[in-house]
Amino acid sequence: MPINITMPALSPTMEEGNLAKWLVKEGDKVSPGDVIAEIETDKATMEVESVDEGTVAKLVVPAGTEGVKVNAVIAILAGEGEDARAAAKADGGAVPKAEAAKAEAPKAEAPKEAPKPAASAPAPAPAKAEPA
Repeated sequence: MPINITMPALSPTMEEGNLAKWLVKEGDKVSPGDVIAEIETDKATMEVESVDEGTVAKLVVPAGTEGVKVNAVIAILAGEGEDARAAAKADGGAVPKAEAAKAEAPKAEAPKEAPKPAASAPAPAPAKAEPA
């Protein structure tokens, strides 16, 4: 089964990044810990390591692409014993877990009308002062 490599969130606030450079090419074998790409954020350029073992079947996002959303598929690996061409044709069909969770989350409906505040009792009148 093809393994999707997705755009990582390199900081807690990162929503997208630029794929500056691929350090692998289609057909290359990668192992966990191998540096496969350089990603630019608004703060720095960072190296991305493979977490899986396999053969690079397809580089989905070309080098130099800007504004790649976090969790978007950027490459596809063929697992051990898998045909890289068949994996490349899968074209990222498997949805990353984070995206699947977002898709399954039901959308809350906005209230049709804001609740009206309860009518408040009139404020009591001040007591009359009597002459001493």
